[in-house]
Formats: sequence, structure tokens, C-alpha cells
Amino acid sequence: MDEKFDAGLMWFVGRFSVYDREETLGIELEVYDPDNKIDRTGLIKKYALDLGCLSYRHKFVLVESLADKLHDRNYDFQSLFEIDEGEASSWPREEWYKLESPRGFFQHVYTLALEVWEDDLLKASLEDRATW
Repeated sequence: MDEKFDAGLMWFVGRFSVYDREETLGIELEVYDPDNKIDRTGLIKKYALDLGCLSYRHKFVLVESLADKLHDRNYDFQSLFEIDEGEASSWPREEWYKLESPRGFFQHVYTLALEVWEDDLLKASLEDRATW
């Protein structure tokens, strides 16, 4: 519990890895196109933001980290979707390996996180972070 929280953006996309779950999660996710805004909305709300294991403070720090990266024009969002051959990870569809706009995907995550996690983010913002 005393370890520093890693607010890496893989928290948002790691849930889409279907490695060793191709017959279950893979089948469920393959009907979605991550480049289609309507499909992406459903994917993000159902999977990327369903992080029940995280507290409201963790969510706040994740959104803050995402906002920082979105403000960095040089941040390589595509690198988050690249999987080395030796990694135990895979995406549900070929489109995931080369999204039309990886930055747009994460902008969409940010917008929906502000909406879905509104109460948690407000609660965390009202606290003194020095006490965390």
C-alpha cells in the first residue's frame, strides 16, 4: 500500500488485451471497431473506465496523467498499442495495432473519464493531496 502508484496509460488500454482469452474476451471485443466513434464510446465506458479496483484518488491521478500527455504534442500514443513478438499480449482486431488516431482514442478516453468519473474526480480534487 505504501508503493507509489504508476499512472501509466496502459491502465486504459491493457484491458483490451485478449492474449490467452481469444475464445472469450476476444470474441466479445472483435465486433467493435476502435476507430469508429460509437464503438469506441462503448469500449471505453465498458472496459477502459471500469477500473473498480482503483480508488477515486487513483482515478484522479490517472486523469491528470492523461491530461499531461495530451498536452504534450510529442507524446507517442501509438507506442501504447505496439506489442513486441515476445510479449504475452495481443489485440482483438488488426485495427488495434495501427489506429487511425491513437491520440484521438485517448482524447476520447479523457472526455469520457471526466463524465463517468465526475463524482470521484470532484471528491479527490477537494482533498489535500499532501495527505495521500
